Order: sequence, then structure tokens, then C-alpha cells
Amino acid sequence: MSRKNQPPWTPSPEYAALLPEISGCEFNGWDDAEARRPRQIFWLKKPGDHPFARLLDAVKQRFTQVQAYNDVYAKADRGPHKLPDPAPERRIASADFWTTRVKDFVLNRPGARPAGYPGAGSEAELVGIAAIRPEWVYEGFETTLPNLVIVGNAMDHARLSLVPSSAEDPEGQLEVCDQYNRGARVVNWLAHWIRAQGYEAKPHAGPWVGSLNLLPAAIACGFGELGKHGSLINREFGSSFRLAAVETDMPLQADAPDTFGADDFCAGCQVCANECPPDAISREKRLVRGTVKWAVDFDRCIPYFNETYGCGICIAVCPWSTPGRAPKLAQRFSRRAAERALASSEVGA
Repeated sequence: MSRKNQPPWTPSPEYAALLPEISGCEFNGWDDAEARRPRQIFWLKKPGDHPFARLLDAVKQRFTQVQAYNDVYAKADRGPHKLPDPAPERRIASADFWTTRVKDFVLNRPGARPAGYPGAGSEAELVGIAAIRPEWVYEGFETTLPNLVIVGNAMDHARLSLVPSSAEDPEGQLEVCDQYNRGARVVNWLAHWIRAQGYEAKPHAGPWVGSLNLLPAAIACGFGELGKHGSLINREFGSSFRLAAVETDMPLQADAPDTFGADDFCAGCQVCANECPPDAISREKRLVRGTVKWAVDFDRCIPYFNETYGCGICIAVCPWSTPGRAPKLAQRFSRRAAERALASSEVGA
């Protein structure tokens, strides 16, 4: 659905009344020059006295009225619901050894399920390792575990492109739900396996927010660059994937970030901004908690997200998400970046 030559979508007065006095952008730290931890704001299981509790409760109520959403989580296999305590005898091996085993487990799931358990096969397309940083931990939470295994689950672009969803036809958003379930299965079984080796492991699976902001962790481990639409851009899958993770004290070797020119591409591209019905995508970078970066206006995005039972238009229309296009774009913009770097070094020589 194109927004071209149409005014931005606006929420109904009834829905707007659910928003608190503090804006979501202010809550998230827009125009805040001081670095600080992020704050949980969406998909909280128990909003409690959160400033956006009324909004979050309204979103939850709206989604639970659609039986398809209830079924996709209530009836789905998301892996073991209860994890065992770590084995009393810890298996000792090098970080390189465990890194290889963990990545192989995620991509191939050897021994992930008991014999005869249905649904064997790969549950993820991406896996990376990052050392946990304090600035990834949401305010009010702490972690003593040093490492994070990040998992990426690619989405079916044709199915995703059916967004925005509706109560009668939620197919596009159900694709997102299915990938969250895939991510949950692999990280829950990975945490189960890591504990069997004698190490601590805590899984994080969407759509509910946990104690860690997984997006900067995914950038740190080499999944890609932050796009104008506020989601990652990967050199193979574009923006069409979802994240899950396991934090652990198992010794692991961290991966390096991957830059290939997506940020330069976004600076000149306006596709997602032009197609966003509520005009929530900033066309220029913003200062957010001490860092200048691409950012999405929460107060404009979430009301529309709620109205359409989950959006995702920006990810679906992103040129990088078109099947088969991301590798070609990555090659082209990586080459341009290398040529600029060479020219700069020759000028300075």
C-alpha cells in the first residue's frame, strides 16, 4: 500500500488518549546528548506501572481478539518451557572449540531434540557471538553473564509483503510470528544444551522484550548495519529477518562487525520513509542517547502498528529485502567504499 501523495495517517482520538504525557521519543532518549541505557517500552508481558501501560494493554487486548495470533503462540512449539540447572561438572574446552560447537548447533541443531521428536531441520540462517556490553542492558536489569549468542531467522519475503495485516487477513504478521517461534525453538534448545555442558544460559526470544537490547548486539557480532527504518540490514537477507539470543558464561570467541555500505545507501534512499503511512521514519539521523543514528518515531509508529495488527511495511519495501538483491547491493557499495578510502589515502599521501 503506497502512501504517495497521501497525508500521513493519524490515530483516532480514542487511541491518542492512551498515550501518556511523556512522548515515546523522549522516553527513548531523542535529542539526549548524554549516553545512558535504553528503556523497555514495547511488548512487555506485564506492563505494571510502566508509563505506556495503558497503550501496551490496549495493544495486547487488540491482538488477543484475533484467534490466529493466539494459536500461533499458544499451539506453537517454542522449545523446552523449563530449562534444567547447569550440569554440576563443567566441561572444559577452549573458546574456539565452544564457538564452533555453538554455531554448528544453531545452524544444524545436532541433538537439539530428543530422538523421534518431529520437526528436525535448521531453525536459523544467521548466528554470531558478541561480548555483552553494559549499554545493551535495559534500565532496571543487570547481567553477570559475559557472552551473547545472537541468532537470525530469515523471513519469507512474499508472505511478509502482505502487511499491513487485518483481523480478517493477518497472514503478513503471522509470518513474523512464525519466525519468532523458530528463533525461540533454537535458543531454548541451545540454552538447554549449554546447561548440559555445565554453563549458565538464559534465552531471549521475541516478540516479548527481555532484559537486553538485541539490535546493537547483532550489529556488534556482524549481522549488518542499522538501516533508516530502524532495523538491521544484512548483506544476504536484507532486513527480512528476526532476532533471538542466549546469554551465557560459556567461553566464546566474539565476531567482528560487518560494514558494506548499507548506511551510505540509506542516506540517499527514501523508499521506507515514503511508504510509511504514519510518516514515522526520520529522513535524517537523530541524536539518541548520545549517539547520532537512524531512528523511528515511536509515537507515530506504534499507533499504526496497533491499528493494523502489526506492521512491517518498511522492512518489506526495503530494496535490500528483495530476494537475491542484498548480495549485489553489498558488493556494489562495498566497492564504492573501498574506492573512496583508496582515493582518500592517495590524497593524504
